[in-house]
Amino acid sequence: MEKNPKSLLSDLINMVMADGKIKTSEIEFIKKLAKRMDISNTELLALFENPQPSRPVYSEVERITHFYKLILMMKIDNETHETEIVALKNFGLKMGIRPIVADQILKKLEQSEEKMVPAEELLKIFKIYYN
Repeated sequence: MEKNPKSLLSDLINMVMADGKIKTSEIEFIKKLAKRMDISNTELLALFENPQPSRPVYSEVERITHFYKLILMMKIDNETHETEIVALKNFGLKMGIRPIVADQILKKLEQSEEKMVPAEELLKIFKIYYN
């Protein structure tokens, strides 16, 4: 279970807003996550109006999961804007994730027919740059 669900949702909302456009697919993804986290529609609307600041993510697994959710959020509308990539890398830097890791994950996503990166592939990418 996410330790700071409102912080994660706020980060996802900020990622959605990075390109200046909010699409239905992005909102639906955030709504689904909010429902899984027992965040009401009222609370979610409040986060859209006033996102919470990012909170530190301490464990490696949490950082990887949080970062990957940000990437999925960025890719959900099948468009990737430079402003989103910059926002993603800035989120990563705050979490101690090198920009090259983001580049590698995005490259794997583009190569994948399913537009997903399996967990073992994610771990391989992180191990290359952090061990």
